[in-house]
Amino acid sequence: MCKHIPEVEVAIFAPCCRKWFECADCHRDTQDHPILKKDEIILMCKKCKPNRAFRKDASNFDESDEYCPYCDNHYVKEIKEPKMMLKVEGEDVRIDSRMIKDDRIRQKELRTIFDVEEAPNKLG
Repeated sequence: MCKHIPEVEVAIFAPCCRKWFECADCHRDTQDHPILKKDEIILMCKKCKPNRAFRKDASNFDESDEYCPYCDNHYVKEIKEPKMMLKVEGEDVRIDSRMIKDDRIRQKELRTIFDVEEAPNKLG
């Protein structure tokens, strides 16, 4: 499981140590040498069953190379950077609704149709 790229869909083969890694940053974290860069990249699709390896030319990489040749999976994803925001976290509102602020004004409950407080003003 890659901690750098969420939902990674391909594995990268590092020819320097002959191992598969989730991303180049995973190689850098676990190995003491930089990844060997070549013109040919060996990738393995994780969506294919069984997982299949394929080669891509890194010197001539275009938009059609962003898809797995076996299952047509689009494995190059846009990077979404998290945005800073301030939120109040609480329990599920359907279970515990104490965090919801009610802006309505509570009115007095009238028990009878005859209003005792307004009666002296109306009777004169």
